[in-house]
Amino acid sequence: MAKAFISGCSDTVLTADERAFFSAERPWGLILFARNIRSHEQVRDLVADWRETVGDAQAPVLIDQEGGRVRRLRPPLVADYPAGEVYGRLHAQDREAGLRMAWAGARLIAADLADLGITVDCAPILDVPTPTTSDVIGDRAYARDPETIAAIGRAVADGLLAGGVLPVIKHIPGHGRATVDSHLELPVVDASARDLRAVDFIPFKALADLPLGMTAHIVFTALDGERCATQSPVMIDLIRSEIGFDGALMADDVSMKALGGEMGERVEKLFAAGCDLALHCNGEMVEMRSVADAAPELAGEALRRCSAALARRRDAEPLDRTALRAEFEDLLARGRHGA
Repeated sequence: MAKAFISGCSDTVLTADERAFFSAERPWGLILFARNIRSHEQVRDLVADWRETVGDAQAPVLIDQEGGRVRRLRPPLVADYPAGEVYGRLHAQDREAGLRMAWAGARLIAADLADLGITVDCAPILDVPTPTTSDVIGDRAYARDPETIAAIGRAVADGLLAGGVLPVIKHIPGHGRATVDSHLELPVVDASARDLRAVDFIPFKALADLPLGMTAHIVFTALDGERCATQSPVMIDLIRSEIGFDGALMADDVSMKALGGEMGERVEKLFAAGCDLALHCNGEMVEMRSVADAAPELAGEALRRCSAALARRRDAEPLDRTALRAEFEDLLARGRHGA
């Protein structure tokens, strides 16, 4: 049985130590970053080697491939994709064109990932920005209003699913009001519960049927002033009950500085709060061992939700890649420069 964590690795091939670690600890998933990517053949070999090592040919492999600043695969390995706000810009001019562009971009990204054996994309991003939002979100946000964000997020998720790739909604229940980067420090949001429910939670409620979600390392003082959402039983219960998300819930990267304490303590707290999976990204073996030691085997409701998430993957629908890319480029030009 797999353990309830997702791990990174250090380089473009697995080291002997990593093979021994993955074989013994059996993480549920692997997440890739730019440091792991050199060529198509190399990535395919890395993915296949990791799956063989954990003994599961269908084990999920994840990546952050939104477009814009957040894309681990870049030209010339794959075609370029814009930041999320470009979809919103076209949507403001022509709603149907904006949604079509978002779907097409995600469908093409899914094809890029499927070529490499990658089965999960950490997108769409459903955070609703404010004028003081940290640049860590910035132009990644699709729009400024929750309804448009939900609509574009749905188009992105549908495009990924059509290409055989599972989407991950993030950062639930909302990173948009954070004024600092949670990679570097813990954001504290003082918005009222009413405002959070009226704005921030809306896109996540609209897409609560999707299979996978990623938490926000943010303290929402109106709801739990002591703990960030990732480690808060109050917030995880809200995600499950009020927002209605019953998919597999992974913590955002546990190596981020927003989480204090020792690595094992961080992981224990997120599982105690009700998260299903811990995500550890940096590939540092000492930390990876601490995460594995604190992560339980998948069982009970967590196992049910993770299994149900993987069952949502289907074979990619037929695709005329050249034609869709040409259509996407036309829509992209409209989104960047105006119709």
